[in-house]
Amino acid sequence: MMNIRLKYVTKIVACILSLIFICEYVIYYVIMIQCWWPDLSPDHEDKSIPLRDGKEIKVMMLADTHLLGSRKGHWFDKLRREWQMYRAFQTAISLHSPDVVFVLGDLFDEGLWCSDAEFTYYVQRFHSLFHVPPATKIFGVVGNHDIGFHYGITPYLQDRFTRAFNMPSVKLISLKGNHFILINSMAMEGDGCFLCRPAEVQINKIIARLQCTKGIGNCSKGMALRQYSRPILLQHFPLYRESDSDCNEPDEAPEDEKKQKFRERWECLSKESSEFLLFGLKPRLVVDGHTHHGCYTYHTESDTHEFTIPSFSWRNKDNPSFMMAVLSPNNYAVSKCYIPRESTIIKLYIGGMLVILVAAFLLYPRHSRRAHFFKIS
Repeated sequence: MMNIRLKYVTKIVACILSLIFICEYVIYYVIMIQCWWPDLSPDHEDKSIPLRDGKEIKVMMLADTHLLGSRKGHWFDKLRREWQMYRAFQTAISLHSPDVVFVLGDLFDEGLWCSDAEFTYYVQRFHSLFHVPPATKIFGVVGNHDIGFHYGITPYLQDRFTRAFNMPSVKLISLKGNHFILINSMAMEGDGCFLCRPAEVQINKIIARLQCTKGIGNCSKGMALRQYSRPILLQHFPLYRESDSDCNEPDEAPEDEKKQKFRERWECLSKESSEFLLFGLKPRLVVDGHTHHGCYTYHTESDTHEFTIPSFSWRNKDNPSFMMAVLSPNNYAVSKCYIPRESTIIKLYIGGMLVILVAAFLLYPRHSRRAHFFKIS
């Protein structure tokens, strides 16, 4: 009798553990194995750019991870969201093996408020969740939740983030002939502050280096890059746009949010700063985050494609995604990889538990049911 009940309980526990394993591990592989690196099309190749030292590079980009802090984060909320991001990120790394990863701002949810001790713990958690193998590089761009909006930023907060991630307000990273320009969006205020003026000077230096590499203007020794290519601009805020009303993506904002007007310097960069970046740097591609929703915008005047990618966290988006890009100095292709929806996981748990309950009733030892029935009678 005891053996029969023990086997029965063991089967039920095994079913529950299998359901958890499927929902918390297997489903990530099932969904994300359907993603792929896009192919470079000869039709999109910029034949005006000769290849000297350029190779293809595989780039993964995500945004708005918002690791929770001590103020707002309930322990279960923190556990659930961080496991989701950890599992999704590590699955992507193991399946797709990118050469480089960029996290486009708002790495933390309470970076601007936390103490030094908590910030150190934040950084450790980030590197634990988003651990990459030695062959893969990872870079974090600063966002407003990391150090604050423009007028709330102090030199101390800026320096703390810069030291932790080796990420000044403007940074040029050249990989296989592809030039990535990482920018602190809050430094694009244009008011000549301690943050903005050095950022503008640095951007102008990068513009001069790119022009020098292209053969325009005077070049001092060591100024030219090994390979010219139009840069990729990576930042937290989107470039100036009135709203998300023209966005048409599977992960776009809800209709009521799409109609809301953007405030310059809050939801997007100012029009002046956007024109400065577009016409000065002439990027072929701009990738950003901040809105927590997906969007695509084409800037005709500078022939620039802009992609706003949604939050990587279930806390902000039911259907998070990240960008997969294949880049060469004169060509690029992008695709978006969706991770499992939170609502899908919840439905799987509900459906799975209902099946287990029904099976538990049907498989319950007959003589036990009969004895229970007669005992009641």
